[in-house]
Amino acid sequence: MMRSGNRDMRRMLDRMGLDMKEMDSVEEVIIRTDVKEIFLRKPQVVEMKGKDSTIFQVVASDIEETKRDVPSFKEEDIVLVMQQANVTKEKAIVALTDSKGDIAQAILNLTV
Repeated sequence: MMRSGNRDMRRMLDRMGLDMKEMDSVEEVIIRTDVKEIFLRKPQVVEMKGKDSTIFQVVASDIEETKRDVPSFKEEDIVLVMQQANVTKEKAIVALTDSKGDIAQAILNLTV
């Protein structure tokens, strides 16, 4: 009965223009948000490719969540780095994080 269901699923995906392939030997999938990281260890990953996009289905039982240390920088420091280096807010924050809050070093890292 499972085989018939699997075959029907493949036919349906073919009609939708999706090519389904299981990815072997995936060790870990990491999902990062601004406040936490989710580690999925030894997951089963299926890649479904369409015409314009790709869908990944991830199934795992070994899951670990950790909070991320979110550095807090003054808005004016972020804006100064953005203006001086002509970069986006995200890039300015990454540069400030990499330079441990040193504004001048962050600007230099982005412009040199």
